Order: sequence, then structure tokens, then C-alpha cells
Amino acid sequence: MTTKSTMDLRTAIYLAAVCNQTYVQYDNDGPFLTPNGYSLVGSFSAASYTGNEEPFGFVLESDRAVILAFRGTRSPTDWITDMIAQQVAFKLVGKSCMTHRGFTEVYLSARDAIFKLLDQTGKHKPLFVTGHSLGGALATLASADIAVNRKPASLITYTFGAPRVGDPSFVRRYNASVPVSYRIQNEFDVVPHLPPLVYTSPKTDKTYYYLHLKEEVKRSFRNGSIGNNHIIGSYFADLAKDAPDFAATICSGPPGWCPLK
Repeated sequence: MTTKSTMDLRTAIYLAAVCNQTYVQYDNDGPFLTPNGYSLVGSFSAASYTGNEEPFGFVLESDRAVILAFRGTRSPTDWITDMIAQQVAFKLVGKSCMTHRGFTEVYLSARDAIFKLLDQTGKHKPLFVTGHSLGGALATLASADIAVNRKPASLITYTFGAPRVGDPSFVRRYNASVPVSYRIQNEFDVVPHLPPLVYTSPKTDKTYYYLHLKEEVKRSFRNGSIGNNHIIGSYFADLAKDAPDFAATICSGPPGWCPLK
């Protein structure tokens, strides 16, 4: 069941399938499936906690739109990144904006490559930014950065099971700068409840404050375990129930395009 929202359901289903391919990209060390009508502009990597580069997403383009997609947590070092919840200044959007250190360091390591890929796309086309889990956090940072520093013709952000990313100043800046943004969240998914609203660093005892972004789209599903309540396949399956004919159409090709629970 869904709360009232102007979110476009078909867009959400389609982008959930795109997010699934970011995991396929990582698992295959590069190769993944592009949807019909889209071509690959390029892939990008980001530095993990240890400094090693990992595949973290890609940019796709069609005649009508551009998609920037980010991968969520997959490697052991990604889990360490998720836990580095002290905040750092995200000066790209404002001196007073503070964001999760782990997420921010990963995003900054990929920023130049991402912007070079976006430079190769049509500036008049809508830009969709999406990601699941950690990828949702990276999509959030990218959207704020792109909105402030690139000013695209049209910017639309959809995240799935994303954690909190920044402090109240960052959230205010994001909400004012990113025109269309939907944060799709299963109420039984633990990841969107992290970091907590008030986080105290175990190393320094310093306290940090976190808030969520605008436009929560609440979903409600239980799939038998903590992990299954979070994975992108579960989000896709839940959304697809509301538009089964559309989901079946996009799943008809290429084979393996749609995620599995």
C-alpha cells in the first residue's frame, strides 16, 4: 500500500529495474544489461574504504532521457563505509551543509568521472538520478550537487531503501534545490532508519543530527527476513503489483533485465 503521492509508478518500477543492473555490473565486474531504447554512455568506479576502486554505477541515454544510477552495498568495505557516520562539510552545496562521511567520500571519489559522462549527454533531456540502499545515499549527494552546480533542464530523483544522508542544513538545501525527488521506503526495511536521528560517535562522543529528505513514498511489505525486506528485487516486486501489465512489458526484454527477489 502507498501513501498519497504524485510519484509516477511506472517510472519507479523502471528505475528499480535499472538499480538492479548496478548490482549485476558489480557482480560481473563490468558487463550488465541496458534497457531497450537506451545506450550506455559510460560506467564509473568509486573508491571503497580501503581506497580500492569498485564499479559503482553508470550513465544511460535514450532519445528522450538520461539516467544516472548508483549501486548499493555489496562488498565488505562497503559495509564499513556505511558505518562511518561522522559528518563532514559538503561544501559543494553550502558551507553549513554536513553529510555522512562514508557516503560523501565515496561520492567525491567518483564525481569527476560522473560529470565527464554527463557532459557527453544531451543537456536538454530530463536527467533521472536513482540508487538503492547506499546507492540511494550517493544518488542523494549527486542530485544536490548536480542541482546546484550543473543546473540541468530537468532533474528527477528516485531512491529505494535509502539511509539518511545529512544534517538539517543539508536537507533544507536539498529540498529547495532538487525539484522532483521521491524516497521510496518499505516501513519494514531497517536501512532507511539509519543512521539514527541523533548519532553519537563512539570514538569522539561528538553528536550529529540526521534528517530524511522530502517526499517519502511509504511501501509496506514483509518478505521473511531483514535482508529480503531491503533488497531491490523486493522493492521491484512490490511496486510491480500495482502495475503488473507495465512490469510484464518491461520484463519481456532483454532477458534477465528485471530483478528477482
